[in-house]
Amino acid sequence: MSQRQRTILIVDDEEDVLDLLQLVFETSGFEVRRASTGKSAVSSAYEQPPDVVLLDVMMPEMDGWQVLRTLKGDERTRHIPVVMLSARAERRDKMIGLQEGAEGYIAKPFSPAEVVREVQSFLERGP
Repeated sequence: MSQRQRTILIVDDEEDVLDLLQLVFETSGFEVRRASTGKSAVSSAYEQPPDVVLLDVMMPEMDGWQVLRTLKGDERTRHIPVVMLSARAERRDKMIGLQEGAEGYIAKPFSPAEVVREVQSFLERGP
């Protein structure tokens, strides 16, 4: 019996980052959905909740913190693990992310293999 393919929603306003992460996660067996804005990420998560969200912090209009609070504040999506991805690598930023409900925080620049390992570890732990 084969396992169901896991779905990841990758949210970043930089097209090259989306392209790289899509390639890495598809190669690792994930179904990938993409969003380049916070609003489209929230809509996508509501329409078809993914297994995990990889979320950039610094985006125009609705930033990653607002997306995180929206997802964690809604019964339909609060169970979805969210891993923050940010160019801000200060310890304080990581603590804010974890306090806001993120399950993980990865600083840019990142190793693609590290990102996949981090995401897979949250999926293996379960809710």
